[in-house]
Amino acid sequence: MTTHLQQELEVLKENVLTMVSEVKQSLQKVCKAFALLDADLAQEVIESDQDINESEVKIDEQALRLLALEGPVARDLRFILGCMRIAVDLERIGDECANIAEATIMLSCKPVLGFYERIQVMGEKSARMLDLAVSSFFQPNADLAIDVCKMDYEIDELNSQITKYIIQYMTEETPAIERSVQAINITRRFERIADLATNIAESAVFVDKGINIKHYCQFDNR
Repeated sequence: MTTHLQQELEVLKENVLTMVSEVKQSLQKVCKAFALLDADLAQEVIESDQDINESEVKIDEQALRLLALEGPVARDLRFILGCMRIAVDLERIGDECANIAEATIMLSCKPVLGFYERIQVMGEKSARMLDLAVSSFFQPNADLAIDVCKMDYEIDELNSQITKYIIQYMTEETPAIERSVQAINITRRFERIADLATNIAESAVFVDKGINIKHYCQFDNR
């Protein structure tokens, strides 16, 4: 027999999945907007951020109500807490997408710089990390979550390489300084999205295994 708590948990899950869909769409759009320097598409991302914010509030209120009224324990409790955690991370990803969109609008009226393609790769990899992190949470699958954490190393390295390249480029091409600064801004925000995807993966481990690895999801992959 399905209990009232189980029914409520299913509703919570569906609400989080709705928010996931909103954030994924925002990230996909902003990656495309940057690739095409499409100001109109970037503006859509900015306007959709309010919906993401409202989804976070809805999930937070529902989770708090369940904690107060249903007395969940063990895995159910971890799932509710995990949903609250990832809603925060998803909202922050939405904010980063909006910030990238704003920078894209600034770049859209100026000629493309050759290194933009490298930043596009970072965006694609960050989006892939988010996909896998969300999958690891809802399965839940701690092993997949650990793989996501390891992927963050690659994004960090790309961020470092691209930023160093752009800084060097600015010293040689001073007319492109303004565009280069915005490009570094976008690069760092894609890196931040990868960090937030890692947070979601950490929450997946918490739900699956009851282990809190927050801030300790680090591995020596040399």
